[in-house]
Amino acid sequence: MRLRTTLYALLLSAVVALPAQANEEAAPAGPQYVEMNPSFVGTIGPGPRIQYMKVDVALRANDPTAVERIQYHDPLIRNALVSLFGRQTPEELATLEGKEQLKQQALEAVRAVLEEEEGKPLVDDLLFTNLVTQ
Repeated sequence: MRLRTTLYALLLSAVVALPAQANEEAAPAGPQYVEMNPSFVGTIGPGPRIQYMKVDVALRANDPTAVERIQYHDPLIRNALVSLFGRQTPEELATLEGKEQLKQQALEAVRAVLEEEEGKPLVDDLLFTNLVTQ
């Protein structure tokens, strides 16, 4: 009888602990990254020679609940970034300062979209994980 009571107590404590453990795993602490897939590929510059740009973008959010909202608004975010990237010229992207300026403009564009749709910017940083022009 004592063994049965002990087993029930152990099972009950395990069942009660499972939801708490699942919640801890569902919302990991620290920054979350959202990769914007597929890569952004397009033409740049007005010149007679066609030039291309390929950009891989990741968005960082420190709020784990923001990731789902960012993914939901992916089409609007992509539209804003495609428009921004399409206005670039090879001369602007030739320097590190030009790339850093583009990164800041891209972050502002993403935050503006999310501010309009969600009421808050949700994104803490934008990273270029790859940026190639040719």
